[in-house]
Amino acid sequence: MIVSTNQLFRVAYGRFAVGAYNINNMEQALGLFEGNKLSEAPFIVQLSKGARKYANVLMIEGIIRAAQEIYPEAIFAVHLDHGDEETAYDCIDSGFYSSVMIDASHLPFADNIAATRRVVERAHAKGISVEAELGMLGGVEEHIQVDEKHAMLTDPNEAAEFVLHSGCDSLAVAIGTSHGAYKFKGQQSLHFDRLAQIQTRLPGFPLVMHGSSSVPRDEVERINAAGGALDPSARGVNEDEFATAVPLGVTKVNIDTDGRLVWTRVHREFFRDLPAKFDFRDPGKIYVAEYAKFIAHKNQKLNSAGRLAEVRAALAG
Repeated sequence: MIVSTNQLFRVAYGRFAVGAYNINNMEQALGLFEGNKLSEAPFIVQLSKGARKYANVLMIEGIIRAAQEIYPEAIFAVHLDHGDEETAYDCIDSGFYSSVMIDASHLPFADNIAATRRVVERAHAKGISVEAELGMLGGVEEHIQVDEKHAMLTDPNEAAEFVLHSGCDSLAVAIGTSHGAYKFKGQQSLHFDRLAQIQTRLPGFPLVMHGSSSVPRDEVERINAAGGALDPSARGVNEDEFATAVPLGVTKVNIDTDGRLVWTRVHREFFRDLPAKFDFRDPGKIYVAEYAKFIAHKNQKLNSAGRLAEVRAALAG
């Protein structure tokens, strides 16, 4: 059942974070829905501008509709990740999305507010919620590329002003995460002090963590052992830190890179070990099962596992 993102946030705030997982194809969709079934968790399916272009909008949205039929017990929202205005309007007009993100964080503060406000007015007219971003995450993911020296933590005072004037429903904040596989060096961690300051100025308001893949060392090592060439120092967000972020207002956690790593590991190992094979359905089946296990594990860390019954009850009430 597709529900509004705001409905999920109202149930989750301060208690658990909703996992927001990017998909690009059928295998990812099946693994995602199966993993959330196994862990009995609500979730958010994220489609980026790149995914909509790669798979074709009709195809990728059709896959989600089919998954909804296959997994009737699923409770989830559909979200546009890192959209520009044009893509946000297209998703709003389609009537399929629960929420859209307008990422104008690269613009000056006033222009970011103005762009977000335009999208909010159009989205709210159709009952769709809007996520915006303030501050800039470093790293690389699809069309997003920000040098680390230009990354900026979110200013707590600006965050309150931004939400007031833009009318957005949730805010992606920069607290030390970054896009892609190369997020942290050494013992660097999240800036929980900054997150707490933002929550103080925006009490009860849903905050979003982008760039929150954990980049498991085991995945990197297995990919490299099967012929990959990833930097062995690649490191992501410590997934045990999600438990600290949730009471500080983090209600949605975006995870994309980890799913790509699982895909790469499965396929590299499969064709290394079985070089005579050429039926792509064989590694595809393995990936669906492996991705489902990954999703179920991640939901445990987000504390969203086992929440399906209470979310269903809240929606019914």
